Amino acid sequence: MSKATDQRPEIPPGTLDLLILQAVTRGALHGYAIARRIKERSGGELLVEEGSLYPALHRLVRLKQLVAEWGTSENNRRARFYRITTAGQKRLKADASAWRRVSAAVTAVLDGGAPALEMRGLTWIA
Repeated sequence: MSKATDQRPEIPPGTLDLLILQAVTRGALHGYAIARRIKERSGGELLVEEGSLYPALHRLVRLKQLVAEWGTSENNRRARFYRITTAGQKRLKADASAWRRVSAAVTAVLDGGAPALEMRGLTWIA
């Protein structure tokens, strides 16, 4: 971030995989389209840079949570399209559940009230 007026929230560690898996739940997308979908769905608040996106995509392929296939983009260019696997769907479900629990807990602390959800067992990992 170069401007103090253009400060966007940083994506917490580990969240990028969750966002990528969610982005491809409705079908295969190439990398730029994944970044664009995350940006659009976050109202422009979350910008995923190439230096973060492509290593994450390669990691998810190595973990067999995504598969990559060559295809042609909407600009008629050759691109790798990423599709979620069954293992990726399982991880998405688990990580989304954990994210909602942590998010609710943080919101409860910030709002000064008791959390609405059962949150025993949450541990801060730095």
